[in-house]
Amino acid sequence: MRTRARTAGVAADLDTGAAADRPRRLHADSGLPDRLFRGVAHGGGGLVLAVMLLVGGFLTYRAWQALRVAKWHFLTTAEWQPDARNFGIAAVIVGTVLIAGVAVVIAVPLAIGTALYISEYAPQRLRRPLVSTIDLMAAVPSVIYGLWGLFFLQGKVIGLSRWLSTYFGWIPLFKVTDADPHDPLATATVYTASTFIAGIVVAMMVTPIICSVIREVFSQAPVGEREGAYALGATRWGVIRSVVLPFGKGGMIGGTMLGLGRALGETIGVYMIISPVFAVQPHILQAGTSSVSSLIALQYGEASKFGMSALMAAGLALFLMTLVVNFAASTIVARSRSGATAE
Repeated sequence: MRTRARTAGVAADLDTGAAADRPRRLHADSGLPDRLFRGVAHGGGGLVLAVMLLVGGFLTYRAWQALRVAKWHFLTTAEWQPDARNFGIAAVIVGTVLIAGVAVVIAVPLAIGTALYISEYAPQRLRRPLVSTIDLMAAVPSVIYGLWGLFFLQGKVIGLSRWLSTYFGWIPLFKVTDADPHDPLATATVYTASTFIAGIVVAMMVTPIICSVIREVFSQAPVGEREGAYALGATRWGVIRSVVLPFGKGGMIGGTMLGLGRALGETIGVYMIISPVFAVQPHILQAGTSSVSSLIALQYGEASKFGMSALMAAGLALFLMTLVVNFAASTIVARSRSGATAE
């Protein structure tokens, strides 16, 4: 009996000890201000998501009539005659992608170079004015860039367009079908209102956005790794190449895709430059192109009820494109070292 009692007591002590060794769930009262902030943050995120869903639902509802008629031909037809039931976005999608591509090719090297200069080379007294100037460029209205491109840039770029078509016209992208580059008296109008000029204008609009993202990422490069590279005898460019650029890779890709999303949806600046052509136009130096946003701006005022539904369908396609690009950008940034550090 004593042995059984002793065994039972030992077992009870072990159970009590095991219960005491279990980790307890801690609860800390964060306080009313923290709870309010958390609620406002969650509410803001939910509101943004709700607005996005409402915009997508509205566009889908208004575009359903046209999509039901066009079906999958809406993505492959290059004509735009909605009242004749012959319409599609093949031509304008090509123009949109080409304009955005030209803009990104020009803007990304400029943005990376500017961001590196501000974060690594610029004297301290110049950094704040340069950052303010870049932020001011992002706030300039699109119509100002459009006027600048129409009345100033277009005349200056014709010579470059002629040179590119003369020496690189064997590349289909730089070919101009209606021009003789060896004729000095040939008209220059074939080089105006082109994808190339519109892309340069859009590049000036998206460069501040890309530069701001990349500069912020470069400034977060680990100080310890910088100092370690200097201690091993690296030059400033060696530190940039071995520490700053690898750390900011995700930010560079994410900033580029955010700028691409802005370039895809640009309207007024492109509308003021291009000469609308509703055909697949793959030659970026040749006059005439179109984009989804400029199509909507051009046709909105005189569209019939069915034509308005077709325009809503084009807007829905552009909405989905920019949404995919922005989600991809946020995913890349979040998975990078810089994005993980920011979180």
